[in-house]
Amino acid sequence: MTKTTASPPADIVLTERRGGVLILALNRPDRLNAWNEALEQRYFGLLDEAEADPDVRAVVVTGAGRGFCAGADMDDLQAVDNSDLTALVRRDPVRHRPLLFRKPLIAAVNGAAAGLGLVEALYCDVRFAAPKAKFTAAFSRRGLIAEYGVAWLLPRLVGRSRALDILLSSRVILGEEALQMGLVDRVVRPQELLNAAVAYAHDLATYCSPSAMQAIKQQVLNAQNMTFADAVTEADQLMVEAFTGQDFVEGIKSYLQRRPPGFAGLEIR
Repeated sequence: MTKTTASPPADIVLTERRGGVLILALNRPDRLNAWNEALEQRYFGLLDEAEADPDVRAVVVTGAGRGFCAGADMDDLQAVDNSDLTALVRRDPVRHRPLLFRKPLIAAVNGAAAGLGLVEALYCDVRFAAPKAKFTAAFSRRGLIAEYGVAWLLPRLVGRSRALDILLSSRVILGEEALQMGLVDRVVRPQELLNAAVAYAHDLATYCSPSAMQAIKQQVLNAQNMTFADAVTEADQLMVEAFTGQDFVEGIKSYLQRRPPGFAGLEIR
């Protein structure tokens, strides 16, 4: 992708707040929301802002128009300077920035999620999809490899052979098959998709401790490269911290008083 120093246009990612849920809509509908540098800068910047805002408890990402994200913009790929390929792949922030987001990140995949668009969907914690949403790795049909950690992510979601099927063939997988594979978690009618994803995120925002969700996300990420014994040891240490935290006190009190909990937002790093 072509590097630029100009500030990205604000409307390249649309924002909407619904209570504690922030909706981010990738907004290049004429290009099926194909990924470029400006889109990346704005999306990652909005994630940074959401992470620093204690009132944002969860984020839903979707695409404007008919697509989720059709992958890297082909015009940008054609303009890649082969003399500086290292700068293309070694980025700041890192390309997997969404995977490191400390709050729940929910994808509402409304259309094509291809190549880098598939990777972006996989970086989310939970995926909702329309029945006719199209998932394809695309890389092998462009002479490319499994990019940006997808070879690590996919087998952990769908198993080794299914991951290889997806990556080697680059075939198109529709929503229902994606659900059967475990590639997505819910299939919802198109007219209800965004509201269903937001309702799920709203439930997290209303009833779940932000600090507990952050810790759980980090546990799951860490555990991918741990033995079971090491995962138990980490959990034991975190449990001691949780029992001495204010969220545990509030969680028990709100349960006994039969009311929604009033958990504090995440501390700003």
